[in-house]
Amino acid sequence: MSPQAGSIIPRCFFLSILLSLSCLVFLSLQSTIFLKKPISGATVHNSSTLKIRPGYTSYDNYIRHQLRKTTNPKLRQIWTTRDWDRKIRVFTQFFSDLKHKSLLSNSSKALCVGARVGQEVEALKRVGVWDSVGLDLVPYAPLVIQGDFHRQPFADETFDFEFSNVFDHALYPEKFVGEIQRTLKLGGVCVLHVALSRRSDKYSANDLYSIEPLIKLFNGSDFLYSRKVDGFGLDTEVVFRKTKAIQRSGF
Repeated sequence: MSPQAGSIIPRCFFLSILLSLSCLVFLSLQSTIFLKKPISGATVHNSSTLKIRPGYTSYDNYIRHQLRKTTNPKLRQIWTTRDWDRKIRVFTQFFSDLKHKSLLSNSSKALCVGARVGQEVEALKRVGVWDSVGLDLVPYAPLVIQGDFHRQPFADETFDFEFSNVFDHALYPEKFVGEIQRTLKLGGVCVLHVALSRRSDKYSANDLYSIEPLIKLFNGSDFLYSRKVDGFGLDTEVVFRKTKAIQRSGF
């Protein structure tokens, strides 16, 4: 069990409503900047191997739907108790393998995108990558800070390494990938865990059927390799190395 579980879990129930409200305020301000409009352009990127799920009338509607999962007290209790040690063990194995391949080192500055309560961040720290942080709609101090992966709150070329297993939650896959490429340093590595052989849950915003759309989206990076993994319902690891400077693009 997490060392923090005893003190934090009761507070998760009390704070869940407050978290929801604060996140909605924060992300509503974000949406007025770059996405306060009906969701019509998302379907432009549909293909036979990457399909955006329909049904969102606005970006705020999409965010509210995501927060129903992220702020769910029962799920947060599971993530910080029953799932805590198990997921850290699995993430530790993944990151140790990446270190052996020289794609990650103790000196790397690392970001986990869509980290929820930060098991992957804790795993990075346990394998020696101490300068690691997570990003999610709902913060979980000290491991995860608040932010939207469609518009990361970081400067260009901040990180040496970025990991994510929430690509399926991206309503705008090109923005999700674009922000990863923008905030990676030249030569930095991105590792995604995705599902190709099964459909994800009701909170997913897209369905991916091959790695080809990812290779096209990572237009400022070299595709290094993909391999099969067993990562909590995700079956494929895809790895890229940034080769070109990327700037934030507007909507």
